[in-house]
Amino acid sequence: MRILLIATNRHRRLMSRMNAQPVPIGLAYIAGHLDLDRHQLRILDLMFADDYLAEVENTVNEYQPDLIGVSLRNLDNSSYMDPQWALPITKEVVDKLHSITTAPVVVGGPAFSLLPRECFSYLEPDIGIAGDGGEAFAQLTDCLESGEDFQHLPGVVSRNRDGSLNFNGLAYSEFSVPPRLDELDMTRYEQAGFGIGIVTKLDDNFSHAMDPGSDPNNWRVLRPIEDVVGEIQEMKDRFGLRKVFFIDGAGFNVPLPHAKALCNSIIEAELKVHWNSYLAPVPESVDDEVLNLMKQSGSGLLIMKGLANHDLNDQSFEERMEPLQEVCQRCDDAGLNYIISQFFGEPGETPDTVDQKLDFLRQINPSLANLRVGVRIRPGSDVADVALQEGVITDQSDLIKPTFYLADSVKDWIVDRLTAEAAANPRWNVL
Repeated sequence: MRILLIATNRHRRLMSRMNAQPVPIGLAYIAGHLDLDRHQLRILDLMFADDYLAEVENTVNEYQPDLIGVSLRNLDNSSYMDPQWALPITKEVVDKLHSITTAPVVVGGPAFSLLPRECFSYLEPDIGIAGDGGEAFAQLTDCLESGEDFQHLPGVVSRNRDGSLNFNGLAYSEFSVPPRLDELDMTRYEQAGFGIGIVTKLDDNFSHAMDPGSDPNNWRVLRPIEDVVGEIQEMKDRFGLRKVFFIDGAGFNVPLPHAKALCNSIIEAELKVHWNSYLAPVPESVDDEVLNLMKQSGSGLLIMKGLANHDLNDQSFEERMEPLQEVCQRCDDAGLNYIISQFFGEPGETPDTVDQKLDFLRQINPSLANLRVGVRIRPGSDVADVALQEGVITDQSDLIKPTFYLADSVKDWIVDRLTAEAAANPRWNVL
């Protein structure tokens, strides 16, 4: 079969005052699972396209694919100040495909997996795959080639004859096959973001991260360290890439033994890589040893969340701030750069909690502080439950579009307040 995979993400992920263009790594993992002894493959990445619909049409007319996979990376850019909804572009691509080819169109990706039924109904592909798409798409390809029934496959979303939706739950992958990056403009991506994504571990669901104290056995993906190191080495050898972003669920430093072992392996392999990732800001998972190992192994920038209202309980502000401040100080002492992502307007927000969060930011020394207005409501999250109770949303299907929770007690003035604060602090940015 001639297979065409299309990455539709064109939205730049806003990080402070810089725009990062992330590699469609999920699509590359799917490509890695395809048997190229049996199939032909082409990847069309629309990130840098001047006229993306024209590129879709030209590629389809020239290549004449038998099967088309479309990846939906994000629902939106999660910015209250500049919300950008990603689905309309993917919808345009799917509609264009239906108008120029009879090849089945399969849609999947991280965003699709958050709300499979809603995304399927909006995009109207022939088939959807929810969850990890690597093995699932390869199995679907084999079924379509042989004419076998595919509706029983994990992750498949499709229409029944009566028009109802068939959904088999989420598909899961062990990410045991490396991504195929050959057809992506890796040189351009190296210059456009925070590093090429490499999966180290993934949390237990598709909507929000694990508790840092969770049992490591509950991780749905905890990749062998030798596989991660081998993937870095291959990126260096084949593409000359030295900048990596570790995709790691709850944070690079959780579980702590895994983080230390990975750092030691990178150091021992003399990879001399420059890597960025998320950090779980929990003191017991941020000891001096792991920070020093992170520094030695090439850590360039860490991203962590700031104070959260659900952490406040009945403690004083000093008690609430102390653990985070301790983590930040440890990073400073180790010479590690970090970004703080601080939310304002979440459930329970008051003028006092806003002041406390701003005081916290003034007492630390981040490379950048992202002041986020409101909370992008994610399906299945605690914020979604509150939003339903308060009537902010009527159903979680509303969350297919950019939807934010912003507490009534601050919503009339929080944007002006944060904008003024950021104007006085050059390393603060309002999103």
